[in-house]
Amino acid sequence: MFGLSPFELMVIGVIAVVLFGGNLPEVARKFGGSYRELRRTLNDVQQQFRNAEFEAQKTLTLDDSKKVAKEDAVDDEPEEPSVPKFKPPV
Repeated sequence: MFGLSPFELMVIGVIAVVLFGGNLPEVARKFGGSYRELRRTLNDVQQQFRNAEFEAQKTLTLDDSKKVAKEDAVDDEPEEPSVPKFKPPV
């Protein structure tokens, strides 16, 4: 667990008991609540990014389909010259 040996975990546990004593359950409960709130907040932020990415992708897809439709409509129209024909002077 976390790359720690069982002996190191026991040392950390003994230090926690010495520091917090009888308040250890409360401290652990507060730590667990804070961790749970942090995870919930991170999940919310990740979901907002996913939603923004989905909306952007959807917008790009709609824009691309409009361009394709517009290009198809332009292809159906007869081409007209962009400059007038040259007429020699009389």
